[in-house]
Amino acid sequence: MQEPYVLAEHNNGVSQLTLNRPKSFNALSEEMLAAVHHELDYLPNDCRVVVLRASGRAFCAGHDLKQMRQHTDQAYFEQLFARCSALMSSIVQLPVPVIAEVQGLATAAGCQLVATCDLAIAADTAEFAVSGINVGLFCSTPSVALSRNLNRKRAMQLLMTGEFIDAPTAVEWGLINESAPADELSERVKVMTEKIISKSAVAVKTGKQLFYKQLEMGLSDAYELAGRTMACNMMADDVAEGIDAFIEKRNPEWTHS
Repeated sequence: MQEPYVLAEHNNGVSQLTLNRPKSFNALSEEMLAAVHHELDYLPNDCRVVVLRASGRAFCAGHDLKQMRQHTDQAYFEQLFARCSALMSSIVQLPVPVIAEVQGLATAAGCQLVATCDLAIAADTAEFAVSGINVGLFCSTPSVALSRNLNRKRAMQLLMTGEFIDAPTAVEWGLINESAPADELSERVKVMTEKIISKSAVAVKTGKQLFYKQLEMGLSDAYELAGRTMACNMMADDVAEGIDAFIEKRNPEWTHS
């Protein structure tokens, strides 16, 4: 029996998805892309947070170059990159936050995967790069996620040089939220998941959807959408409960999961 490409574990509102091809550095082969996308499509109804992690020394080394070299037609590559882009878009479109737990190397599309996740915490020994330029291939699809996380000069530096940055630098540049000693990584991710789960599910879902929509808008349209969204959010039972709890100096009891 072949080991599954992705190990899925669901406990107490947290869905933990582990990339499970350590010998190939968890490369985003056709099979891996399909497996991750499948797990995201079939999350349990009570899922509040997704943690995306990996087995082995690398988080994800990007696309499977050996598999790619078996093909020579442009149509194949257009389909492959479209499937990868669809996976990245599905992470953004999920109604729950996705946290990348980065224990090791994240390069090319693997770095794109980190940048695409809503939040990311990495071991202080992890390294990041978009190194396609080193083999004559500009990391075009990773540039979409990078340019939406880093400032332009930093993103272009990574894309044009293929150089590696360490986890503290990735924090400074805005690629990840924080770094932690390797033996504390899972605990730090757990702390973040617990903070999110303690909030209203309605507010978290509303906030994630609004956040990404307004980023693509002009200022006036963004404020118009934000105002409508906030007014709609005010109608939720959780908001009344949250305000009453604040006034009464007690913990809120959320009514929606």
